[in-house]
Amino acid sequence: MNHASRLLTTLFFITALAMPTLSSAAELPDFRQIVRDSSPAVVKIIVQGSKAQGGHGQPMPEEIPEYLRRFFEFRGAPPSQRQRMGMGSGFIVSRDGYIVTNNHVVAGADSVLVRLSDRREFDAEVVGTDPRSDLALLHVDAKGLPVLELATQDDLEVGEWVLAIGSPFGLDYSVTAGIVSAKGRSLPTERNENYVPFIQTDVAINPGNSGGPLFNLDGEVVGVNSQIYTRSGGSIGLSFAIPVSVVRNVVEQLKENGRVTRGWLGVTIQDVDKNLAESFGLDRPRGALVAQVAAGSPADKSGLKEGDIIVTFDGQDIPTSSDLPHVVGLIEPGRRVDVEIVRERKPRKIEVEVGGLDADDSYSLAAGSTEKGYGGRLGLVVETAQPETLERWGINGGVVVREVVPESAAATAGIVPGDVITLIGSRPVKSKESYERVVEGLSGGSSVPLRLIRRGSPMFIGLKLDD
Repeated sequence: MNHASRLLTTLFFITALAMPTLSSAAELPDFRQIVRDSSPAVVKIIVQGSKAQGGHGQPMPEEIPEYLRRFFEFRGAPPSQRQRMGMGSGFIVSRDGYIVTNNHVVAGADSVLVRLSDRREFDAEVVGTDPRSDLALLHVDAKGLPVLELATQDDLEVGEWVLAIGSPFGLDYSVTAGIVSAKGRSLPTERNENYVPFIQTDVAINPGNSGGPLFNLDGEVVGVNSQIYTRSGGSIGLSFAIPVSVVRNVVEQLKENGRVTRGWLGVTIQDVDKNLAESFGLDRPRGALVAQVAAGSPADKSGLKEGDIIVTFDGQDIPTSSDLPHVVGLIEPGRRVDVEIVRERKPRKIEVEVGGLDADDSYSLAAGSTEKGYGGRLGLVVETAQPETLERWGINGGVVVREVVPESAAATAGIVPGDVITLIGSRPVKSKESYERVVEGLSGGSSVPLRLIRRGSPMFIGLKLDD
């Protein structure tokens, strides 16, 4: 083989090897049109206030690397601990000025400023917030604004390409892309609530991206970026977005009512493991095992009992216990739905009228204190402990904590849902009625010890009341 033949052969092999690479590159998505069309409706949100958090907690100037400080637009003197500044992202959903972002971006804010990509700025009003889903709805006085469309179908698939636009570390309108890593992730809140089936992605999300949109390849918003898992403070490829089904539901209610009411059953549930599945006659672990039914709750009125395993709810499968709140929370209160259960090793069908769980008083920046509002003076929602609970913990009376209002006296003291309060000061608590009488008699500004049972262990907690 002469030199020319060898050269042609070599070129042939190089071309053949390159072809799969070129073909693969041609199949990669092109995000340019989505970015061009969508960026004008993505906004930067700047908040100020004594308790402002911003996206994932905005760092103070001295905490920011020197080469990045110029990107953080602190107005005037750097904010002190009393007047912090936070930043986040959001997006416009109506031409007359409604904007979606995260609740934690605007929580504790005294003022909210919205900046568009064309550098226009507007003071924003907080229409309402929903801490349970970490969503907030803002409004600015403007017309003819660019908007983003929420996806009408919640049909996102694992492995699908997605795109995020936001302001990480104050770097406006940064674009990152990745794939959907998983769906239906359960991330309980500090109050142990679990109403959001999060989308997990490997899209690079960092502080400042909070509240920004997550797009599919059709340019539709399929989620709102909300949380990251990190050990460094930055992205490690584990980010979580609120799915569009939750966003649509919450935005509609906030726009109409300024607060959110979601479906409620009134049960305490747990997962079904292999041993429980065998003992209850299931072919495999699945469903939500009802561990407790609150007296007078929708579950109680419908005939649900402790020991029932809910396997479908309103036609939707319940693979694990964490899936049940996701389904129930999106159902309009008052609607009757079919529920499939396993009771005494036999399948049954019952009908349940779903109740309503109202948002707490932190739904807007104008909400008052909790002293006379939701949660009472201590910031607790309680119910009389059931006989099964009393017998389990070996006590003769008490109240079970169902909710703890954020920033209340109880939250500050460290009380959590599930605690059983048996003593306040020196006065025993036997029921919800006696609890209310004892709390009513407490002096403002005083400190009192509470005895409670937490996971079977008795303990005392010191609680200081507001003046």
